[in-house]
Amino acid sequence: MRLPSSYLPGKVRSALRFFIVGTTGAVVQTWFFMAALLLLGEPEKGLPLYYVAFGIGYVMEMIPNYFVSNWYTFGTRPNKKNAGGFLLARAINLVIQFALLPLMLSWFSTWRDDLISLFVIFIAGCINYLTCLLFFKKPKPVTSENPDNN
Repeated sequence: MRLPSSYLPGKVRSALRFFIVGTTGAVVQTWFFMAALLLLGEPEKGLPLYYVAFGIGYVMEMIPNYFVSNWYTFGTRPNKKNAGGFLLARAINLVIQFALLPLMLSWFSTWRDDLISLFVIFIAGCINYLTCLLFFKKPKPVTSENPDNN
């Protein structure tokens, strides 16, 4: 059985699937972020405990996201190249999120913390998709024209 998204052009399908995986990941990350805040205690906005809670949510979401991104989003298999690229893309993503989090907490102080978290994750996720495109590529099939392709 083919998934409905499999009928779309490749780039559109990849972007849509990334959005689905990313949205699911954002919800998971925000859930762990809020759970960590409950366990750590509600800190003042912008204090290091926010970063600890945000980092916990980030790591808990990142691990399954790598495998789902391989299989579902990009149609690849986990390997050293895309794992390294994924970690690099996620490091850039984390820096963006950590830079945006205090700005958003101060700019939108009337918003709920989980909404601010989702907004920050969404912005960083768009940049993350563009970075991941560089590393998640299906290998070309081995043919008589390119026998050295691994």
